[in-house]
Amino acid sequence: MAIVAGVDFGTLSVRVSILDSERGRLATAVAEYPLHRKREDPDFATQSHADQMQALAKACRQAIAEAGVPGASIEAIALDTTGSSVVPVDAHMQPLGEYYLWCDHRAKSEAQEITRLAHEKNIEAIEWCGGVYSHEWGFAKLLHWLRHNPDKRAQFRSAFEHCDMVAATLAGVTDPAKAVRSVCALGHKWLWNPRWGGFPPQTFFSALDPLLDGICEKLQSPVETSNHLAGHLSAFWAEQLGLKAGISIPVGAFDAHWDALGAGIREGDVVNVVGTSTCIIAMSSETTLVPGVCGIVPGSVHPAFTGIEAGLSATGDIFDAIARRAGTSVKELSKGLENYRAGQTGLLRLSWDNGDRTVLVNAELGGITLGWNLLHTAQDELFAAIEGTAMHTRIILERMAQYGIPVDRIINAGGVPQNNAVLNQVYANVLAKLVLVPDGVPTSLGSGIVAMLAAEAFPSIEAAQQALCLPHKTFLPQPNAVAVYEQLYPLYRDIYFALGKKDAAAVPLGEILPQLRNIAAAVENRVAL
Repeated sequence: MAIVAGVDFGTLSVRVSILDSERGRLATAVAEYPLHRKREDPDFATQSHADQMQALAKACRQAIAEAGVPGASIEAIALDTTGSSVVPVDAHMQPLGEYYLWCDHRAKSEAQEITRLAHEKNIEAIEWCGGVYSHEWGFAKLLHWLRHNPDKRAQFRSAFEHCDMVAATLAGVTDPAKAVRSVCALGHKWLWNPRWGGFPPQTFFSALDPLLDGICEKLQSPVETSNHLAGHLSAFWAEQLGLKAGISIPVGAFDAHWDALGAGIREGDVVNVVGTSTCIIAMSSETTLVPGVCGIVPGSVHPAFTGIEAGLSATGDIFDAIARRAGTSVKELSKGLENYRAGQTGLLRLSWDNGDRTVLVNAELGGITLGWNLLHTAQDELFAAIEGTAMHTRIILERMAQYGIPVDRIINAGGVPQNNAVLNQVYANVLAKLVLVPDGVPTSLGSGIVAMLAAEAFPSIEAAQQALCLPHKTFLPQPNAVAVYEQLYPLYRDIYFALGKKDAAAVPLGEILPQLRNIAAAVENRVAL
C-alpha cells in the first residue's frame, strides 16, 4: 500500500488530492489564487508564483487533514499545471515577474514572427507543432517579456514553464541549469525535440531578435519524461506542506495531459478536457505530423506513446461570458436546456471569442453568431455555443483522423462535463460517437497516478489507471439529432474556413442563413407533430 499526493494547478485554483493505492482518493482540497487582468488590455493575464505556492501549502495541509492520514505517510507528490505559463527567473531561480499565464495573449506578433522565420529557414520544429507557432506558447511569451522589460534584462538568466518551476521550487533547486524540465512542456510549447538536438539552432533565435542571443544556453538543463524525478522535497517545503522531507517529486506536465491519464486514456481515445478552454489529448504508438495541431511529442502524455494536443481557446469562458452579459450564472441559464433540440434555435455560433487554437491557430479571430432574430434569448445563444464548441471539436477530430491518429473513443473530462449533461449529449450527437464521462471529478487523479509510479506502488501507468480511475457514464448519439447535425455541420465547417483563413476559397455565404432557418423550421415541425 502507498499514499501519495496529486496536485493540479488550474487557472484560478490549485487542487490537492490524497490517494491510497488500495482505497483510491481519500480527500481533496482546493485553494484559490488571483488572476490579474487589465480591463484596458484584454490580452493581459498574469499570476504570482508566491500566491500559487501559498495556495499549494494551504490546500495540501487541508487535504491531509481531511484524509485523516499523517503527512509523514505520504510517499510522493506529483504536480501538473497550465501551460504555456511562463516565468522568467534570475541566476538564483527567483522570479523576475509574474507568470505570463496560458491565457495571456499579448505575444501575437512575436508568434507570427516565429512562424514566418521558421518557414523561411526551413526549421523542422515548426512542422511538429502544426505549421504555426502560437501566441500561447513559450518562446513568443518570453520574447514579448524581453522586449517589454528592458530594466530586468540584465538579471535574466532563464525561463521556466509553471510545472517545472513548481517542481524545482519544491525540490529546493536554486540553479536554473540544474532544474529538470518536462518533455511535455518543452515538446509541445518550446520547439524542443531530441530529433534535432533539443532546440532549433541558436542562429535561428538570434535572427529572430538579438534579445534572444544565447537563449539556447540559458534554457539548457536536463529534460525528462514523467517517469523520471525532478528531485526530492526540501525540508523547507516539507514543513510548509505538512509532508516529510525527501519524498519523490516526479517531473511534472501540463494539466490536460495528466487529466487525460486520470480520465483513463488509452491508445485510440481522444480526451476533451473541457474547462475554461478545451484541450484535446490523444496518444499514438505512431508518430505522425498533423497540420494545425498544437504539438506531436513522444513521451508527453504517456512515456511509451506519442502525445497529440489540440484544442479550443475558449469553451467554459464563452458560456460564462454569455451568462454574464445576461446578468445571471451559467447554472441558472442552463435550466431548461435539456428541452432544446438540435438546430432548433436557428443560430450558428463559432467559438472564436478568444481566438482559434486549432486548426487555424489564429489569435485575431473573434466570436460570431449567425441567424439572430428579435426573439432570440441568451439561453438560445448558450445552447448554440455548446453546439458550436462541439462542431469545432469535430473539425479538429476530423483533421486528426485524416492524418492517421486513431479516434475510437471520446472521453469528456475537465470540470464542465461534470456539471453539464446537455453538453455531453450534444457532443455525442454532433460527433456521432459514444461519449464517456468520468463518474466523478478526475482532476488531479492523473498527477496521483504519476505519483504512484514514483512511489513504486504500481508497475505501470495502466495498472495505476485500473486501480484509481473512475468508472464512466455514457452518452449515446441520438439518431434524430445526429441527422440534424449532419445538415448543420457542413455549414459550420464552411463558415469556419471561409472566415478564418485569409486565402480561403469562396463559399456560397448567401445560402447559410436560409438553410439555418429551414433546419430550425423542420425541427420545430417535427417536434410539433
